[in-house]
Amino acid sequence: MPNTETAIKTTYFSIIGNASLALVKGIAGYFGNSYALIADAIESTTDIFSSFLVLFGLKYSSRPADKNHPYGHGRAEPLITFLVVGFLITSATIIAYESIKNIGTPHTLPKSWTLIVLGVIIVWKEISYRLVVQKSKETNSSSLKADAWHHRSDAITSVAAFVGISIALIGGTGYETADDWAALFAAAFILYNSYLIFRPALGEIMDEHVYDELIDEIRVAAIKVEGVIDTEKCFVRKAGMKYQVDLHASVDAKITVKEGHDIAHKLKDTLREVIPQLGHVLIHIEPHE
Repeated sequence: MPNTETAIKTTYFSIIGNASLALVKGIAGYFGNSYALIADAIESTTDIFSSFLVLFGLKYSSRPADKNHPYGHGRAEPLITFLVVGFLITSATIIAYESIKNIGTPHTLPKSWTLIVLGVIIVWKEISYRLVVQKSKETNSSSLKADAWHHRSDAITSVAAFVGISIALIGGTGYETADDWAALFAAAFILYNSYLIFRPALGEIMDEHVYDELIDEIRVAAIKVEGVIDTEKCFVRKAGMKYQVDLHASVDAKITVKEGHDIAHKLKDTLREVIPQLGHVLIHIEPHE
């Protein structure tokens, strides 16, 4: 399964990148007197665990159908996405709590060299986001999309830290807490992103109708199959990286059951060939008067 292999390789990229950045941010934040950087390190650490969850979900959801799971294991992927969102909310809560506590605690100004570290991190995380989100589109993976948004939220929190540290350094004494306010803003942004990730995964679990473009593509491909006169009902739901389809196709009412059966099989094979992201396809034959 090429899509699954691509998604798994992309997740390994996220794990290695997050582990490296968590270490760099933690060291730089500690020695550079920046809680915003330490907050960033906390988020990157939770990102490591969430990426491992994504990896598990991708491998499990790609398992073939069996006796107990005739439609496959694809629904495991949005469930993993929910867990990833849980990690995001947890990290945001920790960051917010520590930021509020530090705002009321006197501390020294951050070091100026931490801005250089943050600049490099911002560029790297934005590149990582663009790469992973592109792979999520190619593979139709909701959990990979959630992982991509981890990179984007990380970039945003780093931008907030950059601004906060800059204000603290420019303002000097009395502006030390700008760094902590930046971390608090980052926590709020992470919570907002958590909702953006959670909502589509919930729609996937609830079989929400959001696939009009795909349905149009299915109808266009269907009527090109010899023997298919028209299409009627068409329902689509997503399971993992595949789309499950129920399609009602109209054929000549005077043909035999065998002929209708053969048309249905030909239609199913054609749809899966023309639209590779389709998984289980159920064809219901309707008589066209």
